[in-house]
Amino acid sequence: MATMLIDGQTVGAQTGKTIEVRNPANGEIVDTIPKGSASEVDAAVEAAAKALPAWASLSGTKRAAFIEATRVAENLEFFAGFADKLRGDYVPLEDQNKFGLTMRRPVGVVVAITPWNFPLTLMANKVCPALAAGCTVVLKPASTTPLATQKTIEIINSVGIPAGVLNTVHGPGAEIGDALVSHPKVNKIAFTGQTETGKRIMKLAAENVTRVTLELGGSDPMIVCDDADIRRATAATAIGRFFNAGQACLAVKRVYLFEQIAEEFMTKIADRARKEWPVGDGLKEGVKMGPLHTERQRAEVESQVADAVKRGAKVLAGGKRPEGKEFEKGWYMEATVLRDVPEDSRMATEEVFGPALPIFIVKDLDDAIAKANASVYGLGSSIWTKDLAKARKAAELLEAGYTWINDIQVAYDQLPFGGTKQSGFGKEHGIEGLDGYLEKKSVVLAY
Repeated sequence: MATMLIDGQTVGAQTGKTIEVRNPANGEIVDTIPKGSASEVDAAVEAAAKALPAWASLSGTKRAAFIEATRVAENLEFFAGFADKLRGDYVPLEDQNKFGLTMRRPVGVVVAITPWNFPLTLMANKVCPALAAGCTVVLKPASTTPLATQKTIEIINSVGIPAGVLNTVHGPGAEIGDALVSHPKVNKIAFTGQTETGKRIMKLAAENVTRVTLELGGSDPMIVCDDADIRRATAATAIGRFFNAGQACLAVKRVYLFEQIAEEFMTKIADRARKEWPVGDGLKEGVKMGPLHTERQRAEVESQVADAVKRGAKVLAGGKRPEGKEFEKGWYMEATVLRDVPEDSRMATEEVFGPALPIFIVKDLDDAIAKANASVYGLGSSIWTKDLAKARKAAELLEAGYTWINDIQVAYDQLPFGGTKQSGFGKEHGIEGLDGYLEKKSVVLAY
């Protein structure tokens, strides 16, 4: 059984209760984790609060050395490089006998709540800048995918990070998550997950005026103009929609095609979905798309597709579960493409967190941008065109935290990442990713 990490020690739940972790490819139990309670939350937060003064006062160079000791992903190294480069400013004042300074200090105890779809990467997005800034952390990974995260945190601690600096607790979000974000000794919450959960976290955090960074849902539009490279655009669309079985907040989820290239594009993307994205157990050779996370998740996507078809959409590829004995126990769904999707259908208005792509035809760029911006979400976006004027217009007018031009949707450590509207606020990645973990303090010195 996996454990929690509190104050440098691996522990189970005091209640002795556990949560099963299952393989979505076949439903088999992989392991169990402790089902924590409010007592574990208190212990972890108290440990982080106790460890904060010493960790915050440690030199940036020494903090960087700890973080760099293990590489969860490239951003471990990226933020370790910033740890000893945080500096303030000298500010001249009108009074000649005084001058001003600005200092950057860690905000304090950070609660990081991470989802199941990219458990290590999204953990690193929060833990790395927090540690680099001098904060201490209590991490709650998703209960369905905690094993790799727990092991990685234990490895990071094994290099000598002081006890209490980096802790983990496990348990249901409704219990453990609420207790964490409501704790009076927590200074910041960093959350990635559903928009509805983000709204609840904001309400709970308001009680203690706890600052939050929210990376929430998305329904990223892709615009394909009449001068686009269709081969490259369809390849990017397939990867952007079907990678990780479509279970990514930053992903191609709505495609808007100029009329002139619509038929060619739809033929090619449907062909790619059928031929290039075989479904199966992700651990088997040749499989590009594994199962959805849970039976409930698959049912949700199937319901969204059924709603679109009922309203007149046509299925160009997929649209059903794969057949065969090897698919009976897993939560599989074929790579799915639909055309003539109504703009008031669930696939157009909701986030589709699975391998199903709705396609819409537009008259021109203005029409495409207006329909792309009609969503309550504003995470990512993209446009394919050889016309620099069209590309610039889309970059300026698309309501999203990220816009790719003639490129696949990949977030870079060097650039800030975060959403607008109901996709959240605050930034991860880039030097901006540190801002949420630092308090800028003004100092006046008289002599």
